[in-house]
Amino acid sequence: MNNTTRWLFFASRIVIGIVFIYSGFVKVIDPLGTTYKLNDYFAVFGTDWASKMSFILAVVQNIAEFLIGVAILLNLKMKLSTLGALIFMIIFMPLTFYIAIANPVHDCGCFGDALVITNWQTFWKNIILLVPTIFLFINRKKSTSTLSCWEQWGAVAIITIAMAFTTYHSYNHLPLNDFRPYKVGTYIPDGMIIPEGALDDEWKSTFVYSKDGAEKEFEMSALPDSTWTFVDAKHELIKKGYEPPIHDFTIISEDGTEITDIVLSSENYNFLFIAYNLKTAKRNNIDKINELADYCYQMGYPFYGLTASGNEDVSNFISETNAIYEFYNTDEITLKTIIRSNPGLVLLKNGTVIDKWHINDIPNINELSENLIHQSITKYKTKADKYFIWTLILLSCFIVSLYLLVRKRFYKC
Repeated sequence: MNNTTRWLFFASRIVIGIVFIYSGFVKVIDPLGTTYKLNDYFAVFGTDWASKMSFILAVVQNIAEFLIGVAILLNLKMKLSTLGALIFMIIFMPLTFYIAIANPVHDCGCFGDALVITNWQTFWKNIILLVPTIFLFINRKKSTSTLSCWEQWGAVAIITIAMAFTTYHSYNHLPLNDFRPYKVGTYIPDGMIIPEGALDDEWKSTFVYSKDGAEKEFEMSALPDSTWTFVDAKHELIKKGYEPPIHDFTIISEDGTEITDIVLSSENYNFLFIAYNLKTAKRNNIDKINELADYCYQMGYPFYGLTASGNEDVSNFISETNAIYEFYNTDEITLKTIIRSNPGLVLLKNGTVIDKWHINDIPNINELSENLIHQSITKYKTKADKYFIWTLILLSCFIVSLYLLVRKRFYKC
């Protein structure tokens, strides 16, 4: 390589490596988020049968994306890693182009919930990244590594195991970092506000009328006279307006009464048992849930069950688990967004998310204090301290990585 090519190759590695690492990691720590997004794609393309494999596909995709990023950044197995990056781009380029045009899903989910960009922004981002990806692939054989073959494969194996463990932990508990609009500390009513002057959705309405056996379409500004008979109306979204981070958050009782404002304005502790699908909801720790519900009634804390399941599934669940709390209906996507656990538990007070628990981490009654806010703050401060330590470790690894990047000695692999 001449100097220009070498510097372009180096810069391309930095850009592609960082993008793949970031995109992969924010999804590795939230495997269910990627699973839900894949299910959206399968529904759009009429391949719902593939949803049975969506979780496995999500795990493999996320780990592979992160692994490719690290390998390219650290110059590990460049022939394979650049091929992997190119395959990702070849698959997602036409897919994101179609999504940008047809707009079948709100966003592609390429950066999970950490960074939500529009479908067109996603497509142009891929166009930009395609150039350095192709450049890396073309020059892959000219690259040499400071590490031997077995050292490179060892690094790949360690990274894979670490990401697999991270995914396992996030799936069986909660994501290491919550990027969603319902994270702990969020005041929900603020997230529902539409600012003054925000753009509304733009729709194009077409009306179908018939006369003398023939049908014809008319726009709103040119409707026919009374001799025509109305047949149908078509509404097409031309431009998406402002959508608040928290929307479709409603809590409705079986008789149709909405209690959303009651829950969000309550100055008491409110426990929300969330199970978007009661048929598939895990049954472990249900006894703890029932004990907690009974404890809440004794303490005067409201305890609600929120689900998107129908009345029959609710009745079956209550019969199977001896649930003593009442269930209310909430949008399924909203429930999936609130907590990555089916079921899970959320604590609210004054409309603020105080705490969350995965079904595997439901606290014992004797672990709860009367000041649940203080307990939650202490819990998350401890977690933050642990994250700070891990951040220092990762920073050290990054410094070592930079050192490896600028080493002068090269050994062929």
